[in-house]
Amino acid sequence: MLSILIPTYNYNVYPLACQLEKQALERKIEFEIICIDDGSQSELDKDNDKINQLHNSRFKTLSKNVGLSNNRNILADASKYNLLLFIDGDSIIPNINYISNYIEAIKKDTDVVYGGRIHPKTVSSSRKLRWKYGIYREDTTSTLRNKNIYKSTLFNNTLIKKEIFNKIRFEKSIKEYGHEDTIFAYKLKVLNASILHIDNPVLHNDVDLNSVYFLKTQQALKNLNVIYQNKIINPDFVTFLKLFKTLKTYKLNYPFAGCYLLLHSLFKYNLKSNRPYLFVFDLFRISFFSYINLKK
Repeated sequence: MLSILIPTYNYNVYPLACQLEKQALERKIEFEIICIDDGSQSELDKDNDKINQLHNSRFKTLSKNVGLSNNRNILADASKYNLLLFIDGDSIIPNINYISNYIEAIKKDTDVVYGGRIHPKTVSSSRKLRWKYGIYREDTTSTLRNKNIYKSTLFNNTLIKKEIFNKIRFEKSIKEYGHEDTIFAYKLKVLNASILHIDNPVLHNDVDLNSVYFLKTQQALKNLNVIYQNKIINPDFVTFLKLFKTLKTYKLNYPFAGCYLLLHSLFKYNLKSNRPYLFVFDLFRISFFSYINLKK
């Protein structure tokens, strides 16, 4: 019935697997838990190996890093059931009825169910950037998400029918961090897949350090530029790209690119500091994207 698939990298996933095993056993369903580490060669894999001792569960490591997209494809290929529940390894399950909520939701004859994500109430100042972005931009209720079902779908904490996943799969060329979910959500829209948003969130536990998220954002924007340049998706599907298209129409991308050249040191200083501002983050993103879009 249910394949619970956990991609991870250099993280102790054993507590999460234990939570999921307990809930699946209590629900008395056929299930499996598969966790794959993406070639981190981490010492934490000693803990993760204990997953193999859980009921219908297994853990394995890849010999080399293939990226999140390809790891998710590998997990799906290794699964044996018709329902795939993808959960990122750094998640915490705050709801004791988490598995039951998904089992009930999928009965409504939908292709995809997305439960949402929440962030901790507080984090250290050194993690405020990713935390603020999560709290103010990503942590939304099912009521709001159901108003725009495709754009609101992130792939951590998603239940999908295997036949639908196999029609789409994750983009193999995306091996670095960023926007693999965007492509997948767009393909769901093209396929006209049915999506139900529910309030069944996971807690994003491993919030990135400001310095780490700053670098990840740069990489994600580079990925988005490749997606945009190669016309992999309709840019109007992504609010950010839609804004950039408007700027480009009026040639405002040039002053924004110049803004990045002039202010990149200030952007870096604020966003890596203990008091990052989302306004500065937004200005950094659009100016950096304008700059790299001009480069050939």
